[in-house]
Amino acid sequence: MRIVVAMTGASGAVYGLTLLEELRALGVETHLLVSRAARFIVAEEADLSFDDLRALASYTYDVDDLRAPVASGSFPHDGMVVAPCSMRTCAAIAHGLADNLITRAADVAIKEQRRLILLPREAPLSALHLENMLRLARLGVIIFPPVPAFYLHPRSITEMVRHTVARILDLLGLPHRIAPRWPERLNAGGESLGWPD
Repeated sequence: MRIVVAMTGASGAVYGLTLLEELRALGVETHLLVSRAARFIVAEEADLSFDDLRALASYTYDVDDLRAPVASGSFPHDGMVVAPCSMRTCAAIAHGLADNLITRAADVAIKEQRRLILLPREAPLSALHLENMLRLARLGVIIFPPVPAFYLHPRSITEMVRHTVARILDLLGLPHRIAPRWPERLNAGGESLGWPD
């Protein structure tokens, strides 16, 4: 498989990083797009350099390189994930403002009717944010806020992040064993069997 992963300037770089790590473990070809603001966020939140980040992907492109393969509908892929997705990026995608490689690649995914998953990171959400997300949802875009699943009794932030990434992998049709499923991880008494080691 071939997946496009974009990271934008919202808090939550760990979602994009964990997704890249899991896709690499699954042998999936990844095409990484990173906004200028996301580079700062990755350094601030994960203490990673841009070279460290690039090492997680099969291919990486400059956000201003509109000649990159992912800017064209003739470049086949199996889905695009924007993790995290800033409200600026969400608004630009919702209104067809293909002004950088991330928004252009998302525009291509919409027009080619390919899977596009956005992880919006903002709180509280304004009516403008919600209207942009509704507009995208009506176009078939999957709006997936990274909301923790406490019913699985996560023991750490890492486990909460891994559950979100597991759901993204499900949406992309990729097999995994990085987080428990409901209700498979319950015993006969309805108690959690815990997380995979």
